[in-house]
Amino acid sequence: MRAIELLLDYLSRSSAITIIVLALLSLYFIIVNWVFFYRYFFLSKWLGREKESLEALYMGSKTPAHNSIIRSCMKKAGGISKEMTEFCKFASTKEATSGLTFLSITASTSPFIGLFGTVVSILETFSMLGSVKMASIGVIAPAIGEALVATAAGIFVAIFAYSYHLTLKRKGFDVLSYIQMQCDLLLTRKEG
Repeated sequence: MRAIELLLDYLSRSSAITIIVLALLSLYFIIVNWVFFYRYFFLSKWLGREKESLEALYMGSKTPAHNSIIRSCMKKAGGISKEMTEFCKFASTKEATSGLTFLSITASTSPFIGLFGTVVSILETFSMLGSVKMASIGVIAPAIGEALVATAAGIFVAIFAYSYHLTLKRKGFDVLSYIQMQCDLLLTRKEG
């Protein structure tokens, strides 16, 4: 209850721009988490399928597993070829890196959005202090401290977005590595 009272008190003293900045950063935070968890579970499932398919090929199977993306590419192309594997790798790269651009943009822009909210709050604070005859550090410090909340919120969102970006990038790289190994193995068998 105390935290909610503090939040409501802070918002009642904040300017409209600060509230908009905090609302935008909150929206960013929700979307970043949704993109991360959706993509993480999707890539984990895909990675498991490609890993099983590679293991089946190593164990002597002549074709990739039914749920492997290479199998669907082979079906469309009518067999294994160098061109088909290149197309399959490009299509897989596009799918594996989906969502990374949004996370990267959020990680880059969130601190600037928060800084914008802080600058506007500080300008309003100094404007308010200009109309007061006696201003002390006891008056200025809390106002500046409250203005820095927007910057802290921006950095907070950026930390999550950047960490999620790196985690998904690594997961996508793992998926593409398994696809590459399957393509190489199938092409080697065809040539041999």
